[in-house]
Amino acid sequence: MTLLAGYLFEWIGVPVPALVLQGIALLAGAYTFVPGAIRRLLRRRLGVGLLMTIAAVGAVALGHVGEAATLAFLFSLAEALEDRAMDRAKEGLRALLALIPDSVRVSRLAGDVTIPAVEVRELDILVVGAGERVATDGVVVEGRSSLDTSAITGESIPVEVGPGSEVAAGSVNGSATLRIEATADGRDNSLTQIVELVEQAHARKGERARLADRIARPLVPIVLIAASLVAVFGFIVGDPGLWIERALVVLVAASPCALAIAVPVTVISAIGSASKFGVVIKSGEAFEQFGTIRTVALDKTGTLTRNEPQVVEIEAAAGRTREDVLALAAALEATSTHPLAAAITAASPGTAPGEDVVEEAGHGIIGRVGSTRLRVGNVRWLNPGPLQSRADDMAGAGMTVVVVEADGQIAGLIGVRDELRPEAAETIRMLSAQGIRTVMLTGDNERTARALAAQAGVTDVRAEQLPRDKADAIAALVAEGPTAMVGDGINDAPALATATVGIAMGVKGSAAAIESADIAFTGNDLRLIPGALAHARRGRRIMTVNIGLALAIIIVLFPLALFGILGLAGVVLVHEVAEVVVILNGVSAARRPASTRLQQPAEPQAALTHA
Repeated sequence: MTLLAGYLFEWIGVPVPALVLQGIALLAGAYTFVPGAIRRLLRRRLGVGLLMTIAAVGAVALGHVGEAATLAFLFSLAEALEDRAMDRAKEGLRALLALIPDSVRVSRLAGDVTIPAVEVRELDILVVGAGERVATDGVVVEGRSSLDTSAITGESIPVEVGPGSEVAAGSVNGSATLRIEATADGRDNSLTQIVELVEQAHARKGERARLADRIARPLVPIVLIAASLVAVFGFIVGDPGLWIERALVVLVAASPCALAIAVPVTVISAIGSASKFGVVIKSGEAFEQFGTIRTVALDKTGTLTRNEPQVVEIEAAAGRTREDVLALAAALEATSTHPLAAAITAASPGTAPGEDVVEEAGHGIIGRVGSTRLRVGNVRWLNPGPLQSRADDMAGAGMTVVVVEADGQIAGLIGVRDELRPEAAETIRMLSAQGIRTVMLTGDNERTARALAAQAGVTDVRAEQLPRDKADAIAALVAEGPTAMVGDGINDAPALATATVGIAMGVKGSAAAIESADIAFTGNDLRLIPGALAHARRGRRIMTVNIGLALAIIIVLFPLALFGILGLAGVVLVHEVAEVVVILNGVSAARRPASTRLQQPAEPQAALTHA
């Protein structure tokens, strides 16, 4: 207001009020950056603010108070817009913390009591009513309901939960009351950890950020030297006034203020946006590298598959029924902790456990049901005999074959398979459409791995891989080009750390995997991978454009300032408009890509129907 009023008085020919008002405008604008520039100079650090300070002081010394005030106003405006852009980028993270309720009901011996959410401790029993948010991570111990996890994981379909189900902080309960045993304190849960990770993201800068810094830092002393040489030239040719003024204009024209903010605004905006659709990026470096990825390697179990083995086929021998075969196997497997045992007992609930059950490590299990002696195990231990061809067919279809023997005779075969996630094939198609090569890495056997890979659409399969083998395979892929590894287990941790970018499936992933990864998904939907890749690529393009624009402004303005084509006011105006454009372009990186708005995939048809 005072700047405009000063120019108005100057235009109508009242110089003294004009000078006073322009001086007030200069002090108001300079207050926002001059003290900081001086503090940095005392610490022997040069910055864009120092260039603006010198230019303003020089303009005043030459009697151009109005132009100095204009410079101070526009630079302070650009600084304010930069701060606002940074704040907007972080608002999404603060909004995540707002998902935690202020208070929560906790079950005590004397009844339910209400306490602040931050006072919740591990093992407390939370009472979460219909429509209420879950205050911290936990496990349901009583009640069945559905949870809206869209704000946490980006998944729009409510998740059904019951006793034993894990729930995440910030989820919204559906229509029934749940009692949840807290597995994390109110101050330290998955949601607070996500926010902490993302807020630290801009602390580590990526390749382009370092490029911008490498250009901007030496530019400041180079600009100071160039301006000094211009001023010295004025004394040599005998017109110091003109050339000192031009030196000040050169000082402003070549200042790298737009370059200094070209990358940080983009990175913080993009990382903050990614957190809203379930992708936690731990650093600016990881974000920028993610945008270069050309190969994605995926673990099979728990990543491409559900990690929930199910009985999908039963083949009974002559004289036996499928129900008999399943019941005999379930009786022996009832006390086993093997994942295949859980699949078999789940397919035959209520079966009474067998007797004299003994496990043969690496082979199977021996026991008795009534007077019948049973053995249940793999094909390496028990020869399928007359059912050998069916066993081969089942293995070729990606099943693990369990042989059931009763009193020395083959009773039948049970095919158990860890089914693909319903969105796995669609994810591979989306990656292929982006020109991304996909590779499957798994410790499973070759036949099973290739059968599942064929269903998903993956042609490059590396099976029977130990953790060291996976890391070596990733190292070889990285040597060919930027490679991302997606995994969720402890055995994936070395490969995740070796990859250009490691991605952990965060909801069910192991702590080792999440710690080793550069990016963690808070949801389980694999289609977040191509969506996040598109987001990162777009962010890199915006960074490149910003850096190019910032450098172009300097290159164009420098000769215009040097030869007096543009004066101080014109250079300041063009420079600060360019800075505003860079900021707005960087903030646009926060726009959520359409590919991250997920639709529920169709469930595959079950392969087994039994009584």
